[in-house]
Amino acid sequence: MPDGKTVPASPDFAPVKAATDISDFWVFGYGSLMWRPGFDHVEAAPARLLGAHRALCVYSWVHRGTRERPGLVLGLDRGGSCRGIAFRVEGAKRESVVGYLRERELVTEVYHEAWRPVRLEGPTSMTMTALAYLVDRRHEQYAGVLSREELLRHVRDGVGRSGINSDYVINTATHLASLGIEDPVLAWLAGELRA
Repeated sequence: MPDGKTVPASPDFAPVKAATDISDFWVFGYGSLMWRPGFDHVEAAPARLLGAHRALCVYSWVHRGTRERPGLVLGLDRGGSCRGIAFRVEGAKRESVVGYLRERELVTEVYHEAWRPVRLEGPTSMTMTALAYLVDRRHEQYAGVLSREELLRHVRDGVGRSGINSDYVINTATHLASLGIEDPVLAWLAGELRA
């Protein structure tokens, strides 16, 4: 996003001020960002992103696996909706937080950084624009839809820079359950991995 510019409005994207703006902004977490955001925030709220869903659809070559033995991590894949957590970040910390997220999420460029509308859930629900990371279906790490058995095999075998793949899946499934968010595939995988 060029400095000092605003993204034009479209049916999919709301107008967003440039990254140099000093106002507070939101970040949408749907996987490990929910339970390990790794950045300072002043508020966290349950939220729903429309137009994309949570899926274990990204071969992990760095954080939870290697090229030789890829693990699997979550991506926001097109279609449906996704419940997660939106984090409000102080505008003064915009540059450092966006820099941290780019280093964490864009290590192999399998994700697109995008500003998407999210609906904050709760007593005073409202729609805000949040920074989100959506999977690039054209990238060679995009796994698409795998059978449960294939998912389990990759997750069991995956180990990368950020640790064991099974820990990532179990932690995410546990956190989703604590928030009352149902994800049958992750719940099944976590059960199999714990067994």
